[in-house]
This record gives sequence, C-alpha cells and structure tokens, in this order.
Amino acid sequence: MMNDLFSSGHAADIVLVVLAVEALWLKSRGMAFATILSALLPAAFIILALRAALTGMDWPYIAVPLALSFPVHLLDMRFRIQRGKDVSDS
Repeated sequence: MMNDLFSSGHAADIVLVVLAVEALWLKSRGMAFATILSALLPAAFIILALRAALTGMDWPYIAVPLALSFPVHLLDMRFRIQRGKDVSDS
C-alpha cells in the first residue's frame, strides 16, 4: 500500500494539496496573494520535482522544477528583507 502511494506519485499529490490548503488559510488571514505565492511556490516546485522522480519521469521533469525553486526562493527572501522582516519570521 505504501509502495503504491509513493510509486504513483500520490504522496507528492497529498503534499501539494496541503500546500494549497495552507495558501487558502493564509489568504483567509489577510495575507497578500503575492506574499503567499512567493512563500509557497519554491516548496511546490520541489514537490513537483519529487513527484517526477517518484514516477520515473525523464530527468528534465525533475531538474527544471528543482532549478526553478531556487530563484523563486531568493525572490521570497528579497521580498521579506525589503519588507523589513527578519528572514526567520514567517
């Protein structure tokens, strides 16, 4: 059962759903969409790369979202610093 959960990629799908629920919760708390997107998009890219790896997809489907996660993370860090918030504050 657990083997099927991971080999099908559904374990990654569950994490993506949790990220979507978190985004909705943050939006309901008044957080700006751009802030939510910059905070959660790097994780979503990493999980998409994980899903591709779990399902045996070709390497570009793993490498591209993984590579995209880093500049988006740097952009999030820049936004946080510009807003004057400590990077450790979430």
